[in-house]
Amino acid sequence: MPVVHLLDYAAGNIRSLVNAIEKLGWQVEWITSPQDVEKAEKLILPGVGHFGHCLSQFANAGYVEPVRKHIQSGKPFMGICVGLQAIFEGSAESPNVPGLGIVKGRLERFRNGDKSVPHIGWNSANASSSESIYGLRPDSKYYYVHSYAVPYREGQFEKDGWKVATARYGSEEFVGAIAKDNVLATQFHPEKSGAAGQRVLKAFLEGRGSEALPAVLDQSSIKDGLTRRIIACLDVRTNDQGDLVVTKGDQYDVREKSDNAVRNLGKPVQRAQQYYEQGADEVTFLNITSFRDTPLKDLPMLEVLRQASATVFVPLTIGGGIRDTQDPETGRTAPALEVATLYFKSGADKVSIGSDAVTAAEQYFASNKTLTGKTAIETISEAYGAQAVVVSVDPKRVYVSSPEATTHHTIETAFPGPNGDKYCWYACTIKGGRETRDLDVVQLLTAVEAMGAGEILLNCIDKDGTNSGFDLELIRMAKASVKIPVIASSGAGNPDHFAEVFEKTNVDAALGAGMFHRGEWTVKQVKDELRKTGLLVRKFEEEL
Repeated sequence: MPVVHLLDYAAGNIRSLVNAIEKLGWQVEWITSPQDVEKAEKLILPGVGHFGHCLSQFANAGYVEPVRKHIQSGKPFMGICVGLQAIFEGSAESPNVPGLGIVKGRLERFRNGDKSVPHIGWNSANASSSESIYGLRPDSKYYYVHSYAVPYREGQFEKDGWKVATARYGSEEFVGAIAKDNVLATQFHPEKSGAAGQRVLKAFLEGRGSEALPAVLDQSSIKDGLTRRIIACLDVRTNDQGDLVVTKGDQYDVREKSDNAVRNLGKPVQRAQQYYEQGADEVTFLNITSFRDTPLKDLPMLEVLRQASATVFVPLTIGGGIRDTQDPETGRTAPALEVATLYFKSGADKVSIGSDAVTAAEQYFASNKTLTGKTAIETISEAYGAQAVVVSVDPKRVYVSSPEATTHHTIETAFPGPNGDKYCWYACTIKGGRETRDLDVVQLLTAVEAMGAGEILLNCIDKDGTNSGFDLELIRMAKASVKIPVIASSGAGNPDHFAEVFEKTNVDAALGAGMFHRGEWTVKQVKDELRKTGLLVRKFEEEL
C-alpha cells in the first residue's frame, strides 16, 4: 500500500482527512518530529483555526526549515486550509507571525459588507486554464470555512509560475487553490468536499498536476459564488432499551402518544450516510441525552462520529454536552475545551453550544460586557477558530402590546398574538425549551458573537414540528443583529419553505429534520426544486 505522510502539530481535526486518504487506498504515516520530515516522499500539511496559533506551534516545534527543505527538494507537498495560508508570507490575522514565504503575498480578512464572515460553505475553485489543476473542475463545488483569504489580482502569481484557481465571495475574488511544480495548496477542505474533494486528493497522491478537463461538463453548475447550504439535522438520544436512535418531536416532545415510547426514526450513522448520498451539504448531530454517567472517553456520540466520518465526507457538527463536565470515572471536572477536543478528534468539524451559551451571555451582560476568556465559546474558539463554534439558539415568542411594554428588542409582527398584540420579542430558553430566560435573542446573539462564536443555529420553539415554514421575522431580526453566518432551523416541511427562506431573507443556510427522517422529502428532491427556481445549490457527485 503506498504511503503519504501527514504532519501532526496539534492543529485541529484531521480524522476525516485520514479517512479520505485511506479510502483512496493510501496508508497514512505521521510526522511527529522535525527529524522525521526528511523521510517523507509525499507530505501533507493540514490545519484549521487561527493563523498565528497554528504557525507559532509549527515554528516552536521546529518544523519551518525541514518543511522548506522538503519543498525545495522537489518532493510533493500539499497544504490544506491553514496549510495553504502557511506557504504565504503572512496574514492580517496575526501580523507579527511570519509564514513560510514560499509564495509572495499575504492574507486579508474578508470585508463584511453585505456578506457574513466567516465564509462558510460550498464555493468554486476555477482556473483560467482549459486544463484541470489537480482534478479541479469548474462544475464542482468545494467546502470552505475561513475568515482570511489571499486576494487574487490577475497575473500576480502567474508571473512567478504559479497556477491559480479562484473563488468569489461577494465582490471579492480570492485564491481557492494554488499549484506549481511539486506544490499544491487548497484553501478549501478536500476531505470535506465529497467526491469532488476526493478527486483532488487522488490527483495529488498520484502526481497528476494537470490534465485535460472532461469533454462534457455540467454547464448548469458552472456558476461562481457560494451555494445555498442544505443541512440535515439528527436529534439523537437513547430509547428506553438503551439504543441510540434518531428521533424528532413536536415542541421537543419525542415520545409517541400511543405507547409513550421514544420515537425511533432510524440509526444515526445510517441516516447520516443516507443524507450524504442524497447531497446534504452538512450533517448535524444534536445529542439530546445527557450521558451523565458515562466516562468521557466512552461517550456514545464519539463512536457515532468515528463511524460517520469514515464514509460521510461533508462537515459534521455535534451539539449537546459541550460544557465543563465531571468525569465519573476519575471524579475530576474536564473543561469544555477538553470535551470539544474529544469530539474533534473523533471526526467533528464544529461543536454546537446551547444552554451554556445563554448562561454565558447572562454573565456577560451582568458584568457590563466583560469577556472572561474562560467560557466554552471563548476557549474553543481560541484553540480551533471561530468557525468551529456554533451556538444553537432556542427562542420563543413573547407578545406585547407595544415596544414600550418591555425592555427587550421587539418587532412589529404580521402575525398578532392571541390577544391581538402586534408586537413581540423572542425570549431565549434553555434545557430544550423547558425553561425561559429574561434574555432576548438579539442580546444572546451579540454576546456570543463577541465571545468568538462563528455561526448561529437559529431554532424556533413556536415553529418546531409544525411543518409550516421558517419564522422569517425571527431570521431577519437575527441576521440584522450579527455579522456571522446564521442557519435557519425549525418549521421546514417542504421545498417551498427552503425557497422562501432563501428568497425572502439573507440567511446563510437552512436546516431540515423531520421531513427528511419521515421520508416525506429527500435532500435531493429539495435541491432539485430549488434549482428550478434559479437558486445555486451544490450537485451531488458520484463517488470515485
